[in-house]
Amino acid sequence: MSKLTKNQKLAAEKIEAGKAYSLKEAAELVKAITFTKFEASVDIDMRLGVDPRKANQMVRGVVSLPNGTGKVTRVLALCTADQEAAAKEAGADYVGLDEYIDKIKGGWTDVDVIITMPSCMGKLGPLGRILGPRGLMPNPKSGTVTMDVAKAVKEVKQGKIDFKVDKTGIVHTSIGKVTFSADKIYENAKEFIQTIIKLKPAAAKGTYIKSIFLSSTMSKGIKVDPKSVE
Repeated sequence: MSKLTKNQKLAAEKIEAGKAYSLKEAAELVKAITFTKFEASVDIDMRLGVDPRKANQMVRGVVSLPNGTGKVTRVLALCTADQEAAAKEAGADYVGLDEYIDKIKGGWTDVDVIITMPSCMGKLGPLGRILGPRGLMPNPKSGTVTMDVAKAVKEVKQGKIDFKVDKTGIVHTSIGKVTFSADKIYENAKEFIQTIIKLKPAAAKGTYIKSIFLSSTMSKGIKVDPKSVE
């Protein structure tokens, strides 16, 4: 068994085994137990009492984090010529249509989010096997297929993220950076958790929020008391 490093020991001393902290406490702790030399992300994991194999228990949605994600999101806007200027002004990193579709066919996927229009989706169909596995395929449910491309670009740049429960019933996403203040981490986490609560499927029975953990890149998870967020 490998020995704990000095920083790992310090982190372990700050977390009481088995204790569920309030969200405010967890937001402060996650900063205190992070010792990485790079700007670590703050992650949230929520285990839900749903069966994702059943369509009526799928939990999927979008949320606009009040303080953004803290990371630069590279956005590609695939749109018609009349929407290009507005998409560029809204902050899209790449704007166009046919030339970028050809680039993607050639293997280029150096973006984080692709936003497009309903009328352009026919051209994206053949790209499904390239974009799908990378989570880049635009989807109306996540707001990335829209008539107002500029608005969607602006929202993504300001901190709008989409999420989806995985096959084990867990929703995992990054909600900021450890360089954020504890208050900003708390506000982002609270907004995300409350969005998940609002999306509770009518078919879900029993306890909906089974557990919540807050952590940073390479840190231990901090158990959060769900009642501290309601």
